[in-house]
Amino acid sequence: MNISYRLADIAAQLGGRVLGDAEARISQIATLEKAQANQISFLTNSKYRTQLAGTRAGAVILGEADAEATDLPRIVSDNPYAYFARVSALLNPLPEVRPGVHPSAAVGAGAQIDATASIAAMAVIGEGATIGAFSVIGAGCCIGANAVIGSHARLYPHVVIYHDCVIGDNLIAHSGAVIGSDGFGIAMDEGRWIKIPQIGRVVIGNDVEIGANTTIDRGALDDTVIEDGVKLDNQIQIAHNVRIGAHTAIAGCTGIAGSAVIGRYCLIGGGARILGHLQLADHVEIAAHTLIGKSIREAGSYAAIFPFGKTEDWRRNAVHLRHLDDLVKRVKVLEQELEALKRK
Repeated sequence: MNISYRLADIAAQLGGRVLGDAEARISQIATLEKAQANQISFLTNSKYRTQLAGTRAGAVILGEADAEATDLPRIVSDNPYAYFARVSALLNPLPEVRPGVHPSAAVGAGAQIDATASIAAMAVIGEGATIGAFSVIGAGCCIGANAVIGSHARLYPHVVIYHDCVIGDNLIAHSGAVIGSDGFGIAMDEGRWIKIPQIGRVVIGNDVEIGANTTIDRGALDDTVIEDGVKLDNQIQIAHNVRIGAHTAIAGCTGIAGSAVIGRYCLIGGGARILGHLQLADHVEIAAHTLIGKSIREAGSYAAIFPFGKTEDWRRNAVHLRHLDDLVKRVKVLEQELEALKRK
């Protein structure tokens, strides 16, 4: 069944200021280019204002600076993009889940599952594990012994949480995520690697989202910690004893080596690499594919991306880069000779 709301209803729930026909009813959200009369769209950047003239949307969400840029019914918000996200959630609620444990699920001795939680087919709940109120454990998930999962968690199929890990409320973990696997701890002894037992945990705060096939290693001795509100994209590797500060967002394919400490409200682009034992201050932004090789003590934006170009140009520049150190030495010699000539 399709649900719909009047603009007045949306503003009553989410705030914002309605201009134009507050009785306009919408049932879905869409882009300015694709929207139809029963849909609401959004403008988050004034440089796309020209698209308002051609949109078929029944209503739009925009900021104060663009409030008079259209005659369409509209909701004016201080943060149109965040408002769009809330409207989309309102119009696209998650499917209802029936509480209970599926007959094919395996539940270990002493496990505590809240009566409002839902455990899907073929899930495994280890001995002594705790599943909080209204949490949803998807098909084929595996929750290790004595792991603790808070309330309103949603684990999509085939998420694995190892033993003793502690998860806060409102976790979203997408398929293939692995939380609490062993960190890469090995020691060389007489020509052979010896495994170092990883006896820490992973401790995750509230309101965290973990993307598909992202892995978070347990600590070697102390815990790996993901603080409240952290958002992790798909296919991220977080090594043992890393700490990620609250409300940091990390894009896909990033790798964070062991014992790195990431501050609060950081933004890390896709494919970035952060070496072990480094520290990033709060409010640091890292561009995609940047390698961070030393600690960053001050907030700001950082990048280390070599400009791309045509292959033949890149090859010529690469040749020069190989001789850069020699070139610097030659320039220093020339500078010294120039100074000597000036003194004469």
